[in-house]
Amino acid sequence: MRTLMTRTAVAALTLAFATEAMATEWNVSLWGKRRAFTEHVEKLAELVNEKTNGEFTLNISYGGLSKNKENLDGISIGAFEMAQFCAGYHRDKNPSITVLELPFLGVTSLRQEVDLSMAVYQHPAVIEDLGRWEATLLMPSPLPQYNLVGVGDAPATLADFTGLSVRATGGIGAAMETIGAVPTSMSASEVRQAMDSGIVKAVSFAPHAHMSFGTIENGTWWTTNLNPGTVNCPVVVNNDALADLSDEHRDALLGSVDEALDHYISSYETKTMDAWGPALEERGITSVTFTDDELAAFKDAAAAPAAAAWIEDNTARGLPAQELYDLVTGMIAEAK
Repeated sequence: MRTLMTRTAVAALTLAFATEAMATEWNVSLWGKRRAFTEHVEKLAELVNEKTNGEFTLNISYGGLSKNKENLDGISIGAFEMAQFCAGYHRDKNPSITVLELPFLGVTSLRQEVDLSMAVYQHPAVIEDLGRWEATLLMPSPLPQYNLVGVGDAPATLADFTGLSVRATGGIGAAMETIGAVPTSMSASEVRQAMDSGIVKAVSFAPHAHMSFGTIENGTWWTTNLNPGTVNCPVVVNNDALADLSDEHRDALLGSVDEALDHYISSYETKTMDAWGPALEERGITSVTFTDDELAAFKDAAAAPAAAAWIEDNTARGLPAQELYDLVTGMIAEAK
């Protein structure tokens, strides 16, 4: 009996150690607070946990692991296993995916934004580009067209943007520059203070970010239809961490991406957008709507020159820039 109990105890202890060894925990670096922009990561963590019976967990940190502009660097050294960042924060580090930030591409929905992003992410040149940072592109954070919330006198025409300091990153910043604005790139968490201090007079964001980062708390006007473009903010994982996962855990992670993105889109198109209009009305924020002729002139001034410059600059980097641009614009054309 003593021998049997001993063997049973050993077996139980062995099983306990094996179970512990199979458990995997990843640290995930985000910023700000939980909001529409992070719902797919939250859903991914939930799904992975469920599918692995708690053996694989994603520990999500909002600003506790890294600054948002340093998340790609953290991934490159394995400081954490997963992170979100925006391409416009460091365009030189991820030039290939900035094709998705070119102004006036004509993207009309979050679903289309996902399809375009995933197609670009799977291009060999893009995989190689992000591979320099030991990063695998997992999924995008699809965002609608950006518009501005500003303080002071509302612009009556596009000419009124001349000399206006605007927080705008990537291609949106380049577009704003064509109508005389002075674009400034800063992280989302810095925006409210910059508005309060007068460093910027207007901020380019998607609706959720205007609400989350407080621009509507002191804003007096917003543009309803400027729609110069959006930003691309992928979620990436460290290559070694992904390779080290068991087949079961890797399947649970990769197999949950589509469902996580579906949840994100549904949440954004309902919960977020349902709250946007009332939030503006409650604060008495003036709507600024530009004429079709002005918007056409804005697009003509910004779109083609930005695309040509992007192709020239990134071809010089050794990227198949024309091919990437044609991939994106071709998919958009097919969808019309």
